[in-house]
Amino acid sequence: MELDLGIDTFGDVTLDLDGAPVSHAQVIRNVVDEAVLAEQSGVDAFGIGEHHRDDFAISSPEMVLAGIATRTERLRLASAVTVLSSDDPARVYERFSTLDALSHGRAEVIVGRGSFTESFPLFGFDLADYQELFEEKLAMFVELRKTGRVSWDGHLTQKLRGVELYPLVETPPLTTWVAVGGSPESVIRAARHGLDLMLAIIGGPVDRFAPFVELYHRALEQLEQPQGRVGYHSFGHVAATDDEAVEQYFGPYVATMSRIGRDRGWRRPTKESFLYELRHGSMVVGSPETVARKIAAGVKALGASRFSMKVSTGPLSHELISDSIELYGSRVGPLVRDMLA
Repeated sequence: MELDLGIDTFGDVTLDLDGAPVSHAQVIRNVVDEAVLAEQSGVDAFGIGEHHRDDFAISSPEMVLAGIATRTERLRLASAVTVLSSDDPARVYERFSTLDALSHGRAEVIVGRGSFTESFPLFGFDLADYQELFEEKLAMFVELRKTGRVSWDGHLTQKLRGVELYPLVETPPLTTWVAVGGSPESVIRAARHGLDLMLAIIGGPVDRFAPFVELYHRALEQLEQPQGRVGYHSFGHVAATDDEAVEQYFGPYVATMSRIGRDRGWRRPTKESFLYELRHGSMVVGSPETVARKIAAGVKALGASRFSMKVSTGPLSHELISDSIELYGSRVGPLVRDMLA
């Protein structure tokens, strides 16, 4: 099985070595440098999330990915995710077909509903239409991926008559995944449209998602769609030893989960709950050997062809993120492939 090992970042606003917050502009420049380092270290893919709030610096992933495209040659460049519900599918397609041209065919769009909702009022959409917006816009995007001219009658979207979007993708179709948080309906939706499945796992053991993978492959077969790929994403951090990784990661993890948790009614993580998740959940934090064993086990459990580690977590510094990326690419990757072989 061919396996891609990727990295995801949301461009979290980090702290500098003196403990002061880094500017949004500097975070974005740091993310570009992190992507260059990822390619040099042997990482296969780099994903950037879309957010519209003060603790994340990146609101336009395609712009940052375009900057990365000009400084890399091999790295697959993806969103993580594009909030399709509050965007225009035609504009999304044009932006990613432009990125695909700029990067010589390395662009991938991962579409989803997003776990944050700030983009809905920002761009004039009603949260009451949350489900219907995604259903309709995903169907429209799938039509736009087809070669040739497209006509479309929308209820919550525009009407199109014989439209072709530019620039044309040189090797169509544009690579597209659907991000799923773990509902059967979302899994079946991805299969119905014949799109690859990306599982966003933020907690709990990886193998609890195996039934969703089975459902996805079964639905593809019944719907007479071609075999699709499965990937998954999880939090992670790599350091020289397990103890160093935990010491570096615990504080930033608590800071970011507590801040988000205040909006969502989550309990503040404790050291005990963190360590329990580390032992039994999907999070990959530790030495290269520890992280590699956990990734290999997760990939086997899901039959995944991509794993993406989210490397930015709250105020975790750019320097520690860079160290983690280098270890992930140069040491974790080869170990994972040896274990799977």
